[in-house]
Amino acid sequence: MTTANDSVASKDRVEPGSVNIPIGQFPATATSKDVNAEAVAKDIVNTLNEAISTKDHNNIANLFLENSYWRDHLALSWDLRTLKGRDKILGYLKNTKTPLKSVQIDTSSPGFRAPNFGPIDAWGDVHGIQFFISFETEVGKGQGFVRLAEEDQKWKIFTVYTVVEELKGHEELTGKRRTKGVEHGENPERKNWRDRREAEASFNKQDPTVLIIGAGQGGLTVAARLKMLNIPSLMIDSNTRVGDNWRKRYHQLVLHDPVWYDHMPYIPFPSHWPVFTSKDKLAEFFESYVKLLELNVWTQTNLKSPSWDEEKRQWTVTLERTKEDGSIETRSLRPKHIIQATGHSGKKNFPSIKGMETFKGHRLCHSSEFPGATPNSSGKKAVVIGSCNSGHDIAQDFYEKGYDVTIVQRSTTCVVSSESITEIGLKGLYEENGPPVEDADLWFWGFPSELFKAQQVKLTKVQNENDKKTRDGLQKAGFGLDNGPSDSGLFIKYFQRGGGYYIDVGASQLIADGKIRVKQGQEIARILPNGVEFADASTLDADEIIFATGYQNMRTQARMIFGDEVADRVGDVWGFDEEGEFRTMWQRSGHPGLWFMGGNLGISRYYSRILALQIKAIEEGIAQ
Repeated sequence: MTTANDSVASKDRVEPGSVNIPIGQFPATATSKDVNAEAVAKDIVNTLNEAISTKDHNNIANLFLENSYWRDHLALSWDLRTLKGRDKILGYLKNTKTPLKSVQIDTSSPGFRAPNFGPIDAWGDVHGIQFFISFETEVGKGQGFVRLAEEDQKWKIFTVYTVVEELKGHEELTGKRRTKGVEHGENPERKNWRDRREAEASFNKQDPTVLIIGAGQGGLTVAARLKMLNIPSLMIDSNTRVGDNWRKRYHQLVLHDPVWYDHMPYIPFPSHWPVFTSKDKLAEFFESYVKLLELNVWTQTNLKSPSWDEEKRQWTVTLERTKEDGSIETRSLRPKHIIQATGHSGKKNFPSIKGMETFKGHRLCHSSEFPGATPNSSGKKAVVIGSCNSGHDIAQDFYEKGYDVTIVQRSTTCVVSSESITEIGLKGLYEENGPPVEDADLWFWGFPSELFKAQQVKLTKVQNENDKKTRDGLQKAGFGLDNGPSDSGLFIKYFQRGGGYYIDVGASQLIADGKIRVKQGQEIARILPNGVEFADASTLDADEIIFATGYQNMRTQARMIFGDEVADRVGDVWGFDEEGEFRTMWQRSGHPGLWFMGGNLGISRYYSRILALQIKAIEEGIAQ
């Protein structure tokens, strides 16, 4: 197990306690030609259903390769698991409390979902068969993805992915199950939509079942999922308006992920939406999302004195809410669940450095407090400490406003161009002519993490070749590069560490051209009244110093909100466990009634349903 510490190279650094998972191995490519993929898939599924009907777990296990994987999200247990190897899969099947009842080949979107013979490794090195499935358990229904490989001229299961998407009798209130929205007939006490909506949002007559702390993409997506499951929830946010968590960030901030990856549940971005969304445009969308989905949110509201009643299995919280007239309203609520949706990171990582109090320049702050560079600032000097997304964006903003700017890079950074992300990394999956986003998500998350890491090693080589000119320029300018853990690139570095990378949208060329200077490999010794001194005794003059030094583990935020007694029961957040599943996020946290929700828009879209379904199952007595 690898842990984050100063002796570990930046590329291999992980969240404390996180596992630096191994690179998975794909089987040999199929030797058969002219394969009837549909017939092979039907034969496998028929055999699987026969074994399911007789509860013959050994026959199910015999359908798998020796070195195979079953990734399961809530289908066979109320956990997020990845089982590696035929024996572990067999043990999992024998001990499941929600066994499969049936499996079907899913051809609801015939082009992408239908069984096909071809690459199963995304790069064409290993040919096999892959297809989508739907399935049913005793309590729910779901979908998944299967990859078959050929061994001794017999087709075997290499990977299975299963994820529950609805609970029987408690399906989402969408489509044919949508509410009528009106009460017909005579009723003198009948209320119109506005009356009902105001009563729902006020929580004067009932407590919310779920209290959500934070109204960013994590809070909004899980609130939307809970709404469709008829679970009353309330989001609270300390900001004045929904979207302020993006609106108040630095002036030039634009999402680095393309729109096709960023869609939100139930209301995707419209077809005219730009490929990359600016912070203010996203903030406006968030406000509209709340209104259109009728989500309950109290802004300018802070949580005070939360306490957990072990016997009643509920929280008691005090909320202090600033009303429109400036008065403070204090409310006491008793939710059964609290979701901390304050981002996958915790409190800001703002180091205390000797001499900070002596700085006489215009501004010294953390990147989260940086409003943007001052226009027409020719001759001013800025130092940006940190070399990931925020650090680069801020340095570019400074340069464009006329500053003499230096970026301080203490360790190495994984750099990938935006073009390589959209045109290589996400090509064919999250793109304009790609499959529906639900299909893309199933394919994407259907890869066990070890195999996903193996794919990313190959992808990183291709992206690096595409970015060769930029990378050569960066290295010539003295900027340190890495390729992530085991050379697996940006995604794995994000999953295991939560940072350490930059998606290049222009700053790299400025560095290569010498327009943004680099100070590499030196720790800061102290802050001077007019600059920075480093461990090698060199100095930089500065009118502004911005610490783009990221955030701590989300558990640290839980400690600030709930105190030591609660936080000590919670597991470490983010990074991988030994099976390659994320730790603590979107699942039982270690403390009853407390959940963690976070990640970028694509991750929030996917895992919000998984979290909401667990809460629904608990509330309906389906899960304990």
